[in-house]
Amino acid sequence: MRRFADLLDALAFSAARNAKLRLLAEYFRTTPDPDRGWALAALTGALSFREAKPALIRELVSSRVDAELFKLSYDFVGDLAETAALIWPTQGLANASPDLDEIVTGLRSEGRARIAGKIVEWLDRLDATGRWALLKLITGSLRVGVSARLAKTALADAFGKPLDDVEEVWHSLTPPYAELFSWLADPDAPRPDTGAQPVFRPVMLAHPLEAGELEKLDPQQFRAEWKWDGIRVQLVSVGGQKRLYSRTGDDIGGAFPDVLEAMDFEGVLDGELLVGQGGIVAPFNDLQQRLNRKSVSAALVRTYPAFVRLYDVLMLGGEDCRPLSFDERRALLKATVPFDVSPLIPFASWEELAEQRAAPPSSAIEGVMLKRADSPYLAGRPKGPWFKWKRDPFVADCVLMYAQRGHGKRSSFYSDFTFGAWNGETLVPVGKAYFGFTDAELVELDKFVRANTVNRFGPVREVTPKLVLEVAFDSIARSKRHKSGVAMRFPRISRIRWDKPAAEADRVENLEALIEGAVA
Repeated sequence: MRRFADLLDALAFSAARNAKLRLLAEYFRTTPDPDRGWALAALTGALSFREAKPALIRELVSSRVDAELFKLSYDFVGDLAETAALIWPTQGLANASPDLDEIVTGLRSEGRARIAGKIVEWLDRLDATGRWALLKLITGSLRVGVSARLAKTALADAFGKPLDDVEEVWHSLTPPYAELFSWLADPDAPRPDTGAQPVFRPVMLAHPLEAGELEKLDPQQFRAEWKWDGIRVQLVSVGGQKRLYSRTGDDIGGAFPDVLEAMDFEGVLDGELLVGQGGIVAPFNDLQQRLNRKSVSAALVRTYPAFVRLYDVLMLGGEDCRPLSFDERRALLKATVPFDVSPLIPFASWEELAEQRAAPPSSAIEGVMLKRADSPYLAGRPKGPWFKWKRDPFVADCVLMYAQRGHGKRSSFYSDFTFGAWNGETLVPVGKAYFGFTDAELVELDKFVRANTVNRFGPVREVTPKLVLEVAFDSIARSKRHKSGVAMRFPRISRIRWDKPAAEADRVENLEALIEGAVA
């Protein structure tokens, strides 16, 4: 556990990507099995402990220290693991620090009653850094600036393997990945066999189109298709086994049995998961009703029917189609797969395409994709073959209403902001954002919150409604779940309007007009 704690601590204080890669690679090379496998699982989000919840941590800490002191400390620090690790009374026990395997095995095998005792024992045997790492592991909220992709990249770097090869076998393996590390560390070890398993393949991603870049591209070499406002998915059907994966490889099929049932093919397809009927795509907010669920009711399936609009094909009938050109793959897709295929946009010049992009046929379109006709399907985000040309974001002036402290490096700052629009004489919340501003602007926002707090609701601060924030967002839809009746997609703070009076901020009817305009 000592080495894992030191790794998390170093990662938390390393801002540079290359520095994080070096730390991770060194850990994977020098740490024995199975600890390095458990660490990899924790960093990639592959570990969860059903019986160990944040509520249990709060309960255990309150049993050792004054509950009010803990509450005030947690409110100030803003991070449960850090607060608990610092406030936990040091016992000075001589017992050896537990290793990571002991902790993970205990958390996975014990019931809630015994886990509570185990956690207390481990906390007593660890120092403050070890306690912090233990609690981060338990809560699953590492927040050390490492994505699953970065961890896999470091793993590939550590052993000199191509990242695509690691990605290709990743989803057929389970923690603590003994077979994976054996293959990586031993040149003579066989590559893990995915066999006929319905495993996820790394997806191909596009680069945002930058200013001046379009003029350098030949329109005759590219194909254009609409960028639909759903979530990117991969459909895998092998030997009667069917899976629906998100773009990051999470199995989301349990929430979409209707999509799984319709998968009448043998292969691996790439597309956009949408909700709607008769080819009409519903707002993203409707799709959200079915996301992040392990299962869904028949009524929910009827109310929000899902389907996939296909973009590409990776495998078909046991053949790898990825080396083929985009044109060849698309022709194969349309000829052999009985699914909805995203239509191409005919155009002769960039000017003509720009006109169509400005007036899309559906409010569920968030831009245009450009794909080279001769491009193979390459994992990752290669520069050149594919571009995304998103439409300009919507913008609204909203009033700051509530603020909450962030996590990790932002735990000392109020950085999560809820903002509202006017409904008559009343402000109603219309969204929440925690990015878009600079570090310097964060300091100013934090100062404003502290100086203008008028009420407290646990960790949330209500502020005087006088600061206007210019909020950018990708789309907006009606929502029965929100008091305002609208819901923004990907809101972010694009500007702080210190100069604008709150009374001049946007009204809910302004936002509703944006919905009507998008539909029209």
